[in-house]
Amino acid sequence: MRRIHYISGITITIFISFHLFNHGYSLFGVEEHIQLMDKFRLVYRNVFAETFLLIAVCVQIFSGIQLFLKRRKNTTGFFEKLQVWSGLYLAVFFLFHLGAVFSGRLFLDLDTNIYFGIAGLNTFPINLFFIPYYGFAIFSFFGHISTIHYAKMKNNILGITPKKQSVLILVLGVILTLVLFYGLTNGYKGIEIPKEYHILIGK
Repeated sequence: MRRIHYISGITITIFISFHLFNHGYSLFGVEEHIQLMDKFRLVYRNVFAETFLLIAVCVQIFSGIQLFLKRRKNTTGFFEKLQVWSGLYLAVFFLFHLGAVFSGRLFLDLDTNIYFGIAGLNTFPINLFFIPYYGFAIFSFFGHISTIHYAKMKNNILGITPKKQSVLILVLGVILTLVLFYGLTNGYKGIEIPKEYHILIGK
């Protein structure tokens, strides 16, 4: 189970890395973000790539919950606990996020682009839910990576111990989360949501 979980996790990590990079591109503007997204979609928005990724996510959810139930009472230390609980949050997030994306595409006939993702982030009061919802997802992603790094890395890098390396990964995750949120809300100016996406925010 752990081996399967690890392999599916690598597949998902590759996609999420491009996904977060794309979101980071929102710092240059919404249109620039969408242009880069369209280029990325040439790779992953096809029946073969999407099916493969969907299978990987389903495997990750199932195996992640199984591993959580098996290990939650036998964890010791900060990184072991972080691995178990961040994994559980990611499993739940993937489940809800997939449901939201496919509902948007199949039932609401919306392009699940940046506007679909940030409608809730830029609308009060529902952003009180979506900010921690997405924020904890990004933090859990980096938290999970940091715990795996801590478990597998045995050597110092530039005099930095594996533990400190893992802490740096966590810190990077926090910084990146703040940067992404700044870009996805266009700083303090806010982003104008097109009318077709108002259904997502009850307007």
